[in-house]
Amino acid sequence: MNRLMRLALTVVLVLAGAVVARAGDVARLQILGFAKGGGIFAFEEYGVQDGSGFPYANRYYIDTATDTFVSGTPIRVRLDDEKATLQAVRDKAREQGEAIVKQAELEANAGFTVGGNPVTELSADPHRMVVNPRPVFPAIDEPLEVRLDEFTLSGDDICSSQGETKGFRLLRIEAREGGQTKLLHEDKSIPKSRGCPNGYGIGAVQTYGGDSLSAYAVLIWVRGYGFEGPDYRWMAVTGRL
Repeated sequence: MNRLMRLALTVVLVLAGAVVARAGDVARLQILGFAKGGGIFAFEEYGVQDGSGFPYANRYYIDTATDTFVSGTPIRVRLDDEKATLQAVRDKAREQGEAIVKQAELEANAGFTVGGNPVTELSADPHRMVVNPRPVFPAIDEPLEVRLDEFTLSGDDICSSQGETKGFRLLRIEAREGGQTKLLHEDKSIPKSRGCPNGYGIGAVQTYGGDSLSAYAVLIWVRGYGFEGPDYRWMAVTGRL
């Protein structure tokens, strides 16, 4: 009996190891905050690449008025050493980011995470989020609603060989009577930095402001084809209020 039990346990461990080995790379999200005044929004994604086992950390600094990257960014750091730690690669990315916006300034202007659905959330709608844009009750602001639509969009030859690739559009819906629907973003092509995406979802909404709201960021996860399974990365669509 003991021999049978040991054999069964070995099989379970081998199968569990196989599942882990086939797992994709899901980047962790760290919202860093805003520059004073809300003119720049920053966030970090970090993790360990599937296949290589190398740790990486990417920092994104976005001009909220134009929804474009600040000059000199994104900051992408990878340590080509399987023994390197996540903390080491994150420290290197943070050091480079200090030249863009000081970490202390971002922390002092963190803003509010008013909505959040991690990649692992299965019960929430990944394509719609409605939030009270500030933690004030009863609410003094109109609800902020965003909706994401996916559509097929051809990628390059490498992407087309892997299957269907998708782009997305992001809409802001005004809740008040007679409110308008505003287009925040719509892909015309797939940038090479995004890889070969096949799905998207709204992961979080971050707002900034004191007496009045002045900026927001919608964090969107991007699912793509990875080496050992689906990979997830992050991007943001920003704007002024």
